[in-house]
Amino acid sequence: MLAFYCLLVWCSSWRMTLFVFNRCELFDLHRQIVPLVDSWGWQKSIVERRKPLVGIDTDTDEDHSDTLITLQHPPVYTLGNGNSEKYLNFNIEDSPIEIHRIDRGGEVTYHGPGQLVLYPILNLRYQKKDLNWYQRSLETVIIRALQSAFSIKASTIEGLTGVWVGDQKVAAIGIMCARWIVYHGLALNVTTDLTPFEHIVPCGIKGRGVGSIKQILQKASNGREHNDSELMDIAYESLIKEFAEFFQLSLERSPDLYL
Repeated sequence: MLAFYCLLVWCSSWRMTLFVFNRCELFDLHRQIVPLVDSWGWQKSIVERRKPLVGIDTDTDEDHSDTLITLQHPPVYTLGNGNSEKYLNFNIEDSPIEIHRIDRGGEVTYHGPGQLVLYPILNLRYQKKDLNWYQRSLETVIIRALQSAFSIKASTIEGLTGVWVGDQKVAAIGIMCARWIVYHGLALNVTTDLTPFEHIVPCGIKGRGVGSIKQILQKASNGREHNDSELMDIAYESLIKEFAEFFQLSLERSPDLYL
C-alpha cells in the first residue's frame, strides 16, 4: 500500500504545485470514554512496532504511516516525568480519583469526560526534528480550530505550554519522543467539569485558571445552553481538520485498533 498521497493544485501564479501528504490512520473514539491505561498501552505498542522501521534519515526510513487516536477519558489525574507532588492539593496516597504517573513531559493535569484528547503518533523526520516546534505547532492547530469552529480567539503565553483564552487555560499539551517518533499529545476542554482541577495546580502553573469551550460560549451568550454532544462533535471535526492541514496528513479512518 502506498504510504504517500499527492495532490496537484493550481497556484495563483498559474503554476502547478505538488503537495505530498503522509498517510495517517485515524482511530475515531471521540465519543467514547476510554481508560487511560488502555490508550497509554495502545500508544506504547504502536511506537514499539514502528521503532525498528526508523532509519538514520528519510532516505532509509521505512516508517511512513502515522497514527492519530481521538477519545475521552474517565476522571483521572496524570503526572508527567519528574512531576513534583507539591502540585497536588491532597496526599497522593489518598487521591480523590484515579491517578497515574506516565512517561510524558509536564506536570500534573486532569482528564475527564467532556475533554477531547488527541494522541498523534508522528514521525518528526517527515516534519521537523524539533520538539519545541512540534509543541508550538499543536498550539497553533488548537488556536485555528477554536477560531474556525467557535469564533473563539485563543492565544499562547510566552514561557508556558498550552492554549489560553484570557487567563484561562483551555488546552494542555504533553509529549514524549522516541527515535523522533512523538506520542501523547493534547487535551482540549470542551464540556469538561472543571471542578477536579481545583484539587491540583494544573501543569504547575499558579495564579491562572482553567476554562472550557462550553463555559466560554455560555458567558458570551448570556448563559444560553449548548448541547454537549454537538459541541464535542464540532470541536472534533474542526481539530482533526486543522491537524491534518497543518501537518499535511491524509487521514484514513480505521474501524478498530488492531493491537
